[in-house]
Amino acid sequence: MNGVNRCPAIVLVNPQLGENIGIAARAMGNFDLNDLRLVAPRDGWPNEMARKSASGANGVIDNARLFPSVEDAIGDAQFVVATTARRRDMIKPVMTPASAARELSSRIQGGERVCILFGAERSGLDNDAVALSDAIIMAPVNPAFASLNLGQAVLLVAYEWFSLKSDGTLGRETVDEPARREGLELRHTRTATKSEYLGLFEHLERELDDVGFLLPAEKRPAMVRNLRNLLQRQQLTEQDIRTLRGVVSSLSRAHMRSPDAGSS
Repeated sequence: MNGVNRCPAIVLVNPQLGENIGIAARAMGNFDLNDLRLVAPRDGWPNEMARKSASGANGVIDNARLFPSVEDAIGDAQFVVATTARRRDMIKPVMTPASAARELSSRIQGGERVCILFGAERSGLDNDAVALSDAIIMAPVNPAFASLNLGQAVLLVAYEWFSLKSDGTLGRETVDEPARREGLELRHTRTATKSEYLGLFEHLERELDDVGFLLPAEKRPAMVRNLRNLLQRQQLTEQDIRTLRGVVSSLSRAHMRSPDAGSS
């Protein structure tokens, strides 16, 4: 099975604007989908506005295939799902984009070819197209405003598909810029040690004693504990510790230069 068949085919049925085809192609490129099928686009094909709106997803645009009917577009598929925001007078399984992604993935792994149908911008899929599907995808959206732009609908479903096979990397990746991962990334530093924390505490407390902040004496232990807890909650890095100690030293030097330093 080639690379195209290892992902769902995105079938745009009677799309109207080339720009929306391009936006859908861009969403496909974002989430590693490459099989775009067009059923009788209103403004014809190829379409220069689609290429411009694809913003670099040229591979998807160049490999898009044109079909005269939905039946022709899905002819090689064993499983087809239709996207819709409206209730249909048909008895079909209804899936969220996430559950549909899992079902499609399972079927593809089993060797099947699958297609996802998206309707025209103005009216969506007609009942005849939906009748050709094995299941329906409905997104959890605001029930009072459920209509999605064509590109939005493709992106929503494509995101759920890609999330299943993602290795956890986030954002773009280039030779000079590695992809990110969820959480705090320490690229040029490390988490501070307790010894470094203690050095900061002692430095800060010494300077605060000098300026009379930790008074009265009977409250000093509680004030010190509060400050130490406050700083440790920040999960500081080694670089953070050095920066804060530099700040404390600078403030101390400024205080010593002040004309009021040492006055009572």
